[in-house]
Amino acid sequence: MKALLLGTVGFLLYFVYDVNSVSMKNAFIQKFFALGTVLELFSFIWAGISFWKQENLYTIKNAALIAGLIIFFVLLVYTLFFALPFEETYCQESRMRQAYTEGVYSLCRHPGVLWFAGLYLCMWGITGNASGGVYFLGMIGWNLLYVIFQDLWTFPRTFSNYHIYKEKTPFLIPNGKSIQACETYYMRDRK
Repeated sequence: MKALLLGTVGFLLYFVYDVNSVSMKNAFIQKFFALGTVLELFSFIWAGISFWKQENLYTIKNAALIAGLIIFFVLLVYTLFFALPFEETYCQESRMRQAYTEGVYSLCRHPGVLWFAGLYLCMWGITGNASGGVYFLGMIGWNLLYVIFQDLWTFPRTFSNYHIYKEKTPFLIPNGKSIQACETYYMRDRK
């Protein structure tokens, strides 16, 4: 299962990137986030192609799953690359700055996990391949381990206000208060 190996290497690069961003601050290792993201993308495409069943292509179920896949992909890209200040988040030294707590990040502390899981579950449904579950669930598992690591180790050492953010914002599952905070943020721009 080459796609799983490729995706696993991508996540390992994310872990090394996080450790580097807190302790070593090596400029070369700083590029591991981008490299890990490229590996994740190739892994996802490879898995989709590998597990694809042509006879499942033209169904109403697949039309809904493809729409879901597109929505989750757009949400994931927005959450990781547009909802945050990109340069400050991914390119500059991250020691003791303020965590971004507004917008989609008021919904939960790791909203990208929700979109990532939705994206991978939709692709699994589209492929119609039960054996693909090892890959798709494995990648969701790696993502969960990664955000647990970030929540417990990386972010408390990176963001000076992370302990306050943890008290006010749920880890993964939004609640009524966090949904309202997210809605308020996006509605204020419309007024």
